[in-house]
Amino acid sequence: METHRASRQRVSRALAALCAAVILPALLATAAAQTVPSSRRSDTAYASASPKLSRDLAKQGLVLGSPVYLRITKEPAELTAFIRADDGTFKRFRSWPVCAVSGELGPKMREGDGQAPEGFYAVKPAQMNPASSYHLSFNLGFPNAFDRANKRTGSFLMVHGACASIGCFAMTDPVIEEIWTLMDAAFENGQSDVKVHIFPFPMTAQNLKAYADSDHAAFWASLALAWTQFDETGQVPRVSVSQAKYQVRTVQ
Repeated sequence: METHRASRQRVSRALAALCAAVILPALLATAAAQTVPSSRRSDTAYASASPKLSRDLAKQGLVLGSPVYLRITKEPAELTAFIRADDGTFKRFRSWPVCAVSGELGPKMREGDGQAPEGFYAVKPAQMNPASSYHLSFNLGFPNAFDRANKRTGSFLMVHGACASIGCFAMTDPVIEEIWTLMDAAFENGQSDVKVHIFPFPMTAQNLKAYADSDHAAFWASLALAWTQFDETGQVPRVSVSQAKYQVRTVQ
């Protein structure tokens, strides 16, 4: 498999060729936007993690560089990576415990409340931080359109290394290196964004019934359709926001 450094050199050569051909500046900006920011730390992490990840993925018929989908639950505190297989469906690859997450079950409402978010987020290459104070990290993009429509505030909510968190999901350094490498390879292979869906708990009928008296029950019910659709189809649901509510569209 092509090394990460060779991949970056290939991208640079391609961009140079486009310049020589006088391609429109807008096209160049789009191509550049798909390159993940890098540092010696992130390149070292990729070089270290990618060989074993490639072997482990191959055992499940999966390939490093294929599209990635991430699903997080707070209880149990766990992040799961799904990788797209040859048949177009996303297969569970690996789950890691979340080492630290602050707050209680329920969405983030305002800056400083100590809550980690719940909902549907998308991470683009520019949201990756290879020089994080917490080893490596990526910004979830809170507040998203739903959060803004509901006047929820907050900033710089991350998934990162280390094992301390205020409103973020801390994964430890070795784990974030694996997650980073999966995402980085997918971005370099053309994935435009990685969907990150965050739930309070597995959205089973039993769990929803157990929390039916919660003030957040209606919000959680609006998230449940995406969980169910993914489990039934293996396709990442398409989510939009209308009238300050999530709209989960049926996967065809």
